[in-house]
Amino acid sequence: MCTNDDDEHDMTASCDRVRSGLRRRRAAAAWLPAVLLAAPPLASAAGELPRIDATTSLLVVAPHPDDETLCCAGVIQRVVEAGGRVSIAWITSGDASTLEMLLVEKRLFAAPRELRALASRRMEEARAASSLLGVRSSGQLFLGYPDRGVLELLTRHYRSVYTSAFTESAAVPYPDTLAAGHPYTGESLERDFDAVLTRTRPTLVLAPSPRDTHPDHEGAALLTLRALRRRGELGLLRCWIVHGGEGWPSPRGLYPGLPLSAAPRIPHPAASSFELTAEEEDRKLAALRAYGTQLEVMAPFLLAFVRTTELFWPAP
Repeated sequence: MCTNDDDEHDMTASCDRVRSGLRRRRAAAAWLPAVLLAAPPLASAAGELPRIDATTSLLVVAPHPDDETLCCAGVIQRVVEAGGRVSIAWITSGDASTLEMLLVEKRLFAAPRELRALASRRMEEARAASSLLGVRSSGQLFLGYPDRGVLELLTRHYRSVYTSAFTESAAVPYPDTLAAGHPYTGESLERDFDAVLTRTRPTLVLAPSPRDTHPDHEGAALLTLRALRRRGELGLLRCWIVHGGEGWPSPRGLYPGLPLSAAPRIPHPAASSFELTAEEEDRKLAALRAYGTQLEVMAPFLLAFVRTTELFWPAP
């Protein structure tokens, strides 16, 4: 189903419209040039996901609200359907999103309090999106570390406190996060992330690839690799990518009849392709629609991830 308990009637109607639109687009996709439809073959190598069943405990590591839906919505739904447990750890709350302020609010500069308010809105969007995918509130875990500062914390500010140039915060300013009040240092972030691993006891971890060109994604990858290596659990990790090369994913926009093409920054023979059902694809789009702040400024890019497949690579 594509409903929740709070507003079942309205959500059902909304999802019926989504499904209807997707059916039309799938039919249209059949007429696209063959060059767009013929994605390179992806071998099932070490990146192949383990068997998903009721014993699966999935942890998705998301640098920002929306990353979990872009790259892992199909797997999340499959684990929920199998009776497994899903947790999402959002490292930041997206509080450096000045582009939204420029394009939506029509203002060049945003006050720190406005960016903190935007982060609160993005967390609400994340709760709505993940709930649509079947993730319980107990599995929606926000850390609240600085947007555009994750890699800085794990390198130059491992022990020295980092102050966000956007929110002017030197500690997690959001009371409804797991790390509220914790200092902006890499040491603190690693400690909080290790607590998430202990709390969720994952059997599968999906996190960004260190080849992702966004520094927060690279930082989240480094954070995950370090933590799992210390625990001797690196074999649990599979990687995904959002910023995978210029012009990727291609074509931009909503073409749900197409598979996701190989990312230029990662050799595709090592990738594993996870195929979504039509219903999973529909629900992924519905979840992505919950991110109104992001769709207003980068819809063609975000919608390009609503494809028939999701791609994963082995840990480096």
